[in-house]
Amino acid sequence: MSNGRVLDLRGRVVTGAGVIEDAVITVQGERVAAVRSATDWVAAHRELPPEFSGTVLPGLVDIHNHGGFGHRFDTVDGGEARAAAAFHHRQGSTSVLAGIVTAPPDDMVAQVAVLRELAVEGVIAGIHAEGPFLSRTRCGAHDPSLLIDPDPALVDRLLKAADDHLCVVTMAPERTGFTDAARRFADAGVVVAVGHSDADFAEFRSALGPNGCATLITHIGNGMPPLHHRAPGPVAAGLVAAAERQAFVELIGDGVHVESGFGTFVFATVPGQVILITDAMQAAGMPDGEYRLGPQTVTVTDGVARVPGGSIAGGTSTLLHCLRWAVHECGLPLTEAVAAATSIPAAVVGLPDVGDLRPGMFADAVVVDDDLRLVRVLRRGRWLA
Repeated sequence: MSNGRVLDLRGRVVTGAGVIEDAVITVQGERVAAVRSATDWVAAHRELPPEFSGTVLPGLVDIHNHGGFGHRFDTVDGGEARAAAAFHHRQGSTSVLAGIVTAPPDDMVAQVAVLRELAVEGVIAGIHAEGPFLSRTRCGAHDPSLLIDPDPALVDRLLKAADDHLCVVTMAPERTGFTDAARRFADAGVVVAVGHSDADFAEFRSALGPNGCATLITHIGNGMPPLHHRAPGPVAAGLVAAAERQAFVELIGDGVHVESGFGTFVFATVPGQVILITDAMQAAGMPDGEYRLGPQTVTVTDGVARVPGGSIAGGTSTLLHCLRWAVHECGLPLTEAVAAATSIPAAVVGLPDVGDLRPGMFADAVVVDDDLRLVRVLRRGRWLA
């Protein structure tokens, strides 16, 4: 256990083991030292616990995020990427994978190298490379002119630039060379995600476990054909794999990318296999206007980001907003929604020190009110907001 100042935080604590209605979290330095019920605390200290602060959640974990508050992760400006991470930290996402999007290969390699340094510092939890090995038909906000088949040389360049900090890569399984590239990424410890795909059911399903290397579906329902009973496609294939506990599905819970009924359907179909994400971009936390996502210009109107062709271009919400959506709009129990935004994504991308409030883990916590609105954020044992 790290030495340092001691902080006692009392509240209704939500952990992976359940809800403790009145508990005290003891923080020593950057880590959680103990989590005890108020009764146990009184028995040990012979005095009342500290002032009750509200509901305390584990720090949220966003594994698909491209920026926020006017700042981008797809940049070679380390200061800008740092500012994007800081915004989401203050909003409760204490662990963020910095996402880059399709760009010229040299640009993507340079962006990964910059983000690697922030990962070493602990500013970001790692990197998510979305592209350039995606479908032109389902490119969404990605520049279709820059989409390519998996290139072994580029795969190796990205891995070298990341130096073990590339956590997720999204690819379309129908691209020529997908299988070899997926195996190369997986052998290097990278989670292979499939998305932005126009593959049919069989091809998409074959990319996922147990025979395929992919274990994650990128923002299910978005960047793929809609579910249809005569053309089940990637949505059905991804849900089947998740139901068989061979994959997990990302779900953008901003209330824009998918309707709440679809969210309820996904959570009910594959409980315990859903990861809430923001897919946030530069405009998150900002007013309507023009922004950038990779090389594309994005216009935000009424909080919805779109490229000129009309495709939604990432999200403008925070992960705490997505958690509220899952609870209030999809009817998900609080513990399940919290798991989808904390312990499940942390486990899937291999972040052992975050995602729950247990002794020895980083002291990352979000204090919220009864409506799940932000009150304060604790990151690495220090208050941010």
